[in-house]
Amino acid sequence: MSAARARVTLAELVLLAVLAVVFGFLYWALVQAWGALQLAMGPFGDLAQHVLIGGWMVAAPLATYIVRKPGVGIVVELVAAFVEVAFLASPVGPMLLVVGLVQGAGAEAAFALTRYRRYGWGVFALSGVLAGLASTALGAVRFGWLTQDWFAWRLGLQVLSGLVLCGLLARVVGDALARTGVLDNTALGRERRGRAAAVPAVAPTGSPADEVTTAAPAAGAGTAHERVDESPGVR
Repeated sequence: MSAARARVTLAELVLLAVLAVVFGFLYWALVQAWGALQLAMGPFGDLAQHVLIGGWMVAAPLATYIVRKPGVGIVVELVAAFVEVAFLASPVGPMLLVVGLVQGAGAEAAFALTRYRRYGWGVFALSGVLAGLASTALGAVRFGWLTQDWFAWRLGLQVLSGLVLCGLLARVVGDALARTGVLDNTALGRERRGRAAAVPAVAPTGSPADEVTTAAPAAGAGTAHERVDESPGVR
């Protein structure tokens, strides 16, 4: 990708800021859901965060899908984390900025491997898996998971949640937003318009009766109007 194409425009900056703020609030709401799920899971409540972890990383692949420029996924995750810390009193505190950085980098790595040229379902699946692995690695360093029970469960749930709630969900949400037309001026919107324009229009097939009606008249037969004029006594 050339330097000119990699430069983020003002319109894209505004869009990314909106995404970051919206997901900052959504992430805070997910924290409340985490508490409820933790209670519902009883003795397995410690695993609740791993079930939902993908939902806290979805902004990165979504932003990358829409804008398609290096670093935008990481930036959106960082700003969303800042919104949680500065305005919503996240219990994690400033450490959440590090979490956002690591998770955003993990999610965006899949697109970087394709040089931001491929956005198929497989790339989104890899994005979610890498985000889950990055999140697990950070948790292992912060909380010593490797020496604790349930590490295999933690790893499996984080990867599965990353796959579904981060990678695949980002593609679903991006396509849904694009269908509304609000993303027409983004890279995703332009790609969708290009694909639509490339599909040839198929003319409807007329019925045999239509073909007979629209067929050219035989030589010397004249048009219907001419035949009426030539018929005596007909008005």
